[in-house]
Amino acid sequence: MLTRYAVILAAGQGTRMKSKLYKVLHPVCGKAMVQHVLDQVLNLQIKDVVAVIGHGSEQVKAQLGDKVKYVNQAEQLGTAHAVIQAKDLLDNKEGVTLVVCGDTPLIKSETLEALFKHHDETSAKATILTAVTQNPSGYGRIVRNSDGQVEKIVEHKDATDEERLIREINTGTYCFDNMALFHALNQVSNENVQGEYYLPDVIEILKRQNDIVAAFQTEDFEETLGVNDRVALAEAEKIMKKRINKFHMQNGVSIIDPENTYIEASVRIKEDTVIMPGSILSGDTLVDADCVIGPHTEIKNCIVGKNTVIKQSVAHDSKIGSEVNIGPFAHIRPQSNIDDAVKIGNFVEIKKANFGKGSKASHLSYIGDAEVGSDVNIGCGTITVNYDGKNKFLTTIGDKAFVGCNSNLIAPVTIGEGAYVAAGSTITEDVPGNALSIARARQVNKENYAEKLQQDKN
Repeated sequence: MLTRYAVILAAGQGTRMKSKLYKVLHPVCGKAMVQHVLDQVLNLQIKDVVAVIGHGSEQVKAQLGDKVKYVNQAEQLGTAHAVIQAKDLLDNKEGVTLVVCGDTPLIKSETLEALFKHHDETSAKATILTAVTQNPSGYGRIVRNSDGQVEKIVEHKDATDEERLIREINTGTYCFDNMALFHALNQVSNENVQGEYYLPDVIEILKRQNDIVAAFQTEDFEETLGVNDRVALAEAEKIMKKRINKFHMQNGVSIIDPENTYIEASVRIKEDTVIMPGSILSGDTLVDADCVIGPHTEIKNCIVGKNTVIKQSVAHDSKIGSEVNIGPFAHIRPQSNIDDAVKIGNFVEIKKANFGKGSKASHLSYIGDAEVGSDVNIGCGTITVNYDGKNKFLTTIGDKAFVGCNSNLIAPVTIGEGAYVAAGSTITEDVPGNALSIARARQVNKENYAEKLQQDKN
């Protein structure tokens, strides 16, 4: 097999996006467009990947890291001008070079591999990735001769009425004989209305030299979509979402309503988990087998254990164990560690807390900056009062402790193992293990006082 190289075009600012964020860094299902492209390219046997960068170069480098080499296109003078920036890295090397745009996040490695294969089988100097679309307006058309061979690429604005009827279009992705590519790039002119150097002109130069120019037609036009504005970005999101959901369903995950379920590309889900409608799973999230997520649940950067149910709740940057029940309407905030067999009920908020195995906070509680042991029961309305206006403090609750309803635990404070806190208490001092702590005012009943209040109103 010939040595393979790849050039990813990622220098454009993308003015039509109307954004401070550079075009190729806009995310599609949680991953930057250019990262989608690179991930697919890295699935191939590529010796060197070169990214052509310009606008937002430091941000693009931060995104792609050290898996690629970089060249800078200081002025954006066309696609041929972009590729020639890689001359110092690739010129005079024997092999095949893939040129792909960084704003085509839907491209698949299988298609690129087929493009390489077709290029090799036809002994071509250049092979164009093409697609057929019902609406080819704005695309360059692939004009073939009577033998079906590529004759030329005609841009839409230059095409005749007959040529505009052609539905096979140039996707902007190519394979080139590397040495032929850079030899031809030296001959590309900018004598056009825009004054730019265009990569399709290389095709014309190679044809004039009687070199073989081939075309490989992908069956899926959608994967060739180039994102130039927010409308196309939304279309790419829709297509990628459908692709991701299909992947999970084919791998044993039940998604009840795929149209109303959003799963980012980085999320991993194991078999026999059920995703209910309205759920959003994002970031570095792993959901183990036999879980039920949703409806209307948001999980981001979390590890979720087996047989766990999370419904109508939000969980971020936390670890959630197996056989846990969360929700409805619970909030698991960052740096929380929920152990196995825990119950976090409705309107309970957990923040930066370790919550021990088998413990429960069933409703209307705030547990923040806390160490909660195993088999603890936290009553309705309990609050760990962790903030004094300047600093945060830790609340520690021992194994098998029982905290009554409407208790305030004023941190720093420790509730000992097996201790009881009476309902309505405000605890300001440590409670020993197995003790009962009552911290509330003594009840006083004033007989017939209600009559006096009514008289005062009159």
